Amino acid sequence: MPTIPRVSYEFYKVLHVVGIILVFMTLGASILHAANGGTREQNTSRKLIAALSGIGLLLIIVAGFGMLARIQSMSAGIPGWIHPKLLIWLLLAAAPSVIARKPSSAKIMWIVVPLLGAVAAYLGISHK
Repeated sequence: MPTIPRVSYEFYKVLHVVGIILVFMTLGASILHAANGGTREQNTSRKLIAALSGIGLLLIIVAGFGMLARIQSMSAGIPGWIHPKLLIWLLLAAAPSVIARKPSSAKIMWIVVPLLGAVAAYLGISHK
């Protein structure tokens, strides 16, 4: 029976970063569109933005758990610092809907989104 090659920690890390780039790129586009007075109907790139955001979120979750599996035994359970990270990514996943439904929130999102990203980065870097 052939063996399945193991995916390296570094490969997962690259996928994770690519996912993060996609998510923040799409959030920036959505926030900028709303901040400039654009409506959901006027956003001709809405489907592309949604697709790239979804792909980015999928890459983040798959690669994140892949990295976690490489650095520790999953039989010990999920470490506690993962829970706030998952909550942050859930909030970032919901952000485009909030922005589309309430465009006036765009200006505060310019502050909230990078802060959430910074907290997620801190959790990942400090608990490696």
